[in-house]
Amino acid sequence: MVDSKRIRPPWWLKYVNKVMILINRTGLLSEGPVVLTVTGRKTGKPRSTPITPFEVDGHRYVVGGLPGADWVRNIQANPEAVLQRGRSHEPVRMVELSADEARPLLRQFPVLVPTGVSFMKNAGLVTGPNPDEFEALAGRCSVFRFDTV
Repeated sequence: MVDSKRIRPPWWLKYVNKVMILINRTGLLSEGPVVLTVTGRKTGKPRSTPITPFEVDGHRYVVGGLPGADWVRNIQANPEAVLQRGRSHEPVRMVELSADEARPLLRQFPVLVPTGVSFMKNAGLVTGPNPDEFEALAGRCSVFRFDTV
């Protein structure tokens, strides 16, 4: 389990996420973010958030960009989830990687998900797209693999 020291998201993220979810549901985006829906650990209700998965060696992954993020904690409580792009829904099981398993993926993250670099830089986690800085987040930022169910 990852260090639970939480970094509060910026005030605007909730609103941007809602817009991204609406845009995603229109089906206009063929690449980039998808909507991840998980069961809330406290409410038991579906909770959705846009995420940007990436692929390495035929497997899909996602990095929890903020330590202690609600969607990460929800996945840790119940790893069953649904990915949505447009009208397409895919049930998945999220598998949290150990810090050692996450390190090589975190090194590749700044190249594979450049939009995530500025987000993590603004959160104070990194100073730029340096793979060493991202690798150092292993054990602090969760990395999940998507397994099909």
